[in-house]
Amino acid sequence: MSDIRYWLEDFTPGRIFQPAPRKITSAEIMEFAQEFDPQPFHLSEEAGRASILGGLAASGWHTCSIAMRLFYDAILQYAAGEGSPGVDFTEWRKPVLAGDTLTSTITVLESRQMKSRPGLGVIRLRHELVNQRGELVLVMEHPFMARTREGVAA
Repeated sequence: MSDIRYWLEDFTPGRIFQPAPRKITSAEIMEFAQEFDPQPFHLSEEAGRASILGGLAASGWHTCSIAMRLFYDAILQYAAGEGSPGVDFTEWRKPVLAGDTLTSTITVLESRQMKSRPGLGVIRLRHELVNQRGELVLVMEHPFMARTREGVAA
């Protein structure tokens, strides 16, 4: 418990978290695609250039995984988190191409204690990923559950 920095009370509406940027490499795009989404434009620069994506492009699911990793690095590893019941929506606005550097902004939309589970609350978060050109590539919103300081053993 000593490593916890963020409890439900710390997720006030309007609070913004900004994880460190992440550069996306060709190798990681192809590695993810080979395992989980082996469409040609995720596996080959040539196929990517021939597609509407314009180059070797990360799978949308890879982009979601990157957002999750950035969320973990900046928040989850330090939070009194209890998981999430799902994702409300995800939009892939632009392709993420090899060599792009992604910057994440995570905004707290709302935060409330659960009436049915004292010591536990629900936080709604909005993730936005932008590339180095300032183009929005991903928008995602989801609930996230966290314990209150008083409800440590919730």
